[in-house]
Amino acid sequence: MRNLRQSYHRFLSKNRNKGISNLMLWVCIANAIVFVMQHLFQIQIVSLLIFSTEDIMHGQVWRLFTYIFTFASMSSSLFGPLLSALISIMFYYWIGKVLEGVMGSLRFNLFYLSGILLTDLYFLLVFWFFDIPYIADAHYLNLSMFLAVATMLPEERLYIYFFIPVKMKWLAWFDLALCLYGTISFLIDFVPLFSIIPTSYAVGLSLIALSPWVSFVNYSIFFGTRVKNLFPKLRSTYRARKRQQEFKQAQYQAPNPDWAKNYRSASGERPYRHKCTVCGRTDTSCPGLEFRYCSRCKGYFCYCIDHINNHSHVE
Repeated sequence: MRNLRQSYHRFLSKNRNKGISNLMLWVCIANAIVFVMQHLFQIQIVSLLIFSTEDIMHGQVWRLFTYIFTFASMSSSLFGPLLSALISIMFYYWIGKVLEGVMGSLRFNLFYLSGILLTDLYFLLVFWFFDIPYIADAHYLNLSMFLAVATMLPEERLYIYFFIPVKMKWLAWFDLALCLYGTISFLIDFVPLFSIIPTSYAVGLSLIALSPWVSFVNYSIFFGTRVKNLFPKLRSTYRARKRQQEFKQAQYQAPNPDWAKNYRSASGERPYRHKCTVCGRTDTSCPGLEFRYCSRCKGYFCYCIDHINNHSHVE
């Protein structure tokens, strides 16, 4: 398994720049086109592109991926749909550019594609087993991209509405809190119904409530080991505890008496720490033998337990 993982990472490193280059640029251009057709030409194209389990099951399979072209048309802002779409397009283009620069084109393509596939698979399975239709967009998929950038650049500052500086990790905390609040509030609204609706339907509703976390599964696959960057205090505490534990283990670890078993010097003698001046026995040739240094001899002369009291002192 470890060799397979190493081969996988080696393959991605060697083919770093393969795949669709500037993927997020093309996604943002498609979003801009959809926005213009929807709001300026009054063509109801978003309803034809958004993810809908019922429509997909009736043959509209393009919805499995075209919903990623609708986030600009469905964004909301205090300054109107046009400025909101412009901000979201610029923001997610910047996020995609940063991720692709760090991860490489191929790895970023896999990250984005796996997020789409996980979202599709999750909602289709919920509809297949529990017959609960659902309409989804790319909001949480894009949020997982934002969390990935916040993981790598937690101290980077963003300017909300171009003048409010906020650190990336703070926005990540806020988004995670909103996802948690949305999940809990959804469950609270439907809990009174769980006693009167079938159990299978209640389970399906619970799975729908957990749907915002599907994209975080994809995020954890690629960035799970770096999530502690969002919580520096917990990271420092974890590192301190780890160092303390390693120190205790090293301090109380019993010495290995056969540490030089597989080593030989140029003369064929095994290396040693202590060697008796009289008989020449060492701690590696006789692991259980005790050695002492004589305080009456001039210099540092080592003797085994059999000769520490039975030798001629060196003057």
